[in-house]
This record gives sequence, structure tokens and C-alpha cells, in this order.
Amino acid sequence: MNIAKLKQAEQDFFDIYPGGFSNPIIQEIAKKHKLVQMTELACKLFDKANFENPSDIVTGMIQIVTRSSLISIFEKPKFRDFAKALPSYMQEQMANALFTLLYSDQDSGFELLVKAFKAGKLAKWSLVSVCPFYVYPQTEVFMKPTTVKGIIEFFDLKGLEYKPNPTYQFYKKYRDVINEMKQHVDPSLAPDNGHFSGFLMMTMEHKGDC
Repeated sequence: MNIAKLKQAEQDFFDIYPGGFSNPIIQEIAKKHKLVQMTELACKLFDKANFENPSDIVTGMIQIVTRSSLISIFEKPKFRDFAKALPSYMQEQMANALFTLLYSDQDSGFELLVKAFKAGKLAKWSLVSVCPFYVYPQTEVFMKPTTVKGIIEFFDLKGLEYKPNPTYQFYKKYRDVINEMKQHVDPSLAPDNGHFSGFLMMTMEHKGDC
């Protein structure tokens, strides 16, 4: 990674938004994303005990996707209609995949979730990553393709080649780099990976305006 660029981005962010995430402009933007509320909801919906009823888990996934400000308005109805129409055995497969991803073998769970979404032609980075991100926002990452590609290019993240088909191998590499990058900036810019990615994205956008 290009640490010099990252440190410059940090300086630029504080110059543009004095106080960083406490700046009123940034606070208004953050309100729209409701990260705290979405995390509380996801943790409640995907509590381990709830996985005894797969249909409740699938319903919870629909709730997260449709309420998330991070998911495209075009993807929300497609996912909702697909998930609602799933037969019980596929609901069980999807719930088991999410449980494995959240609480067991993350590699296997990720690939199983991708496989489940492929049945509806919905194996997209955003849909696969959104639920684990809300459950574990300090460690997991939400994968928005345009943002991911921009961060890789702008901050010279070597060894990371974006592909549209979600794989755990790429997810883990990207997540590990993001968590490493956080160590090189003021802690106030990285209370979680949502805020940190937002900081990176807004800094890149302003550079593009120059």
C-alpha cells in the first residue's frame, strides 16, 4: 500500500472536514446510513439461537438487504423476491451458509453463500458481504465494487486484482489490507470499517474534483 498517499488522505480529510467524523456535514451523511441501528438489528436477527428456524433467518436477510443504505435500489427487490420464493430446503441451505460464515468456517460459509445466491443470479459482492459486515463492522468489510476498485487503484494495493465474481480468497485479502490500513491513520477515522471505507471514498472523490 502507498502509506504516503494514505497519510495525505488523512490530512486532506481533516482539512476539508475539521473534526473528522464529528464534523456536522459528516454527521448528517452518517445519519443516513444508520450503522449503529443496522448493527443492532443484524446482531438480533442473526443470533445463534435463531438459526434453528431457517425461514426466520432468510426473512432477516431480506430485512437487512431492504433496509440497508449500502445496497442498490435495483438489487433490493430482486433479492427480496428471490428469497421469498425459496423452497424450504433452499432456505435451510442459505441459513446454514450464513451461520457457517458468521460463526464457524468463514471460508466455507462464504463460498456456500455465494453458491446459494447464484441460484437467483444474485451472487454479487454487495449482497454477499452486507450481513457479515453489519454483524462485525469492526473487522468485516462491505464490498461495493466501485469503491473497492477505486481504493485498490488509488492506494496502490499490490496483489489485489478485483474480479466481479465473489470469492473468499479475494475478500480475505482485501479485508486484511483494509484492517492493516486502519493502523496507519488517526483512530477517530476508523471506529469501524464502515467509517474507514467512507473516509477513503470521500477522500478519493475530492481528489477527483481537483
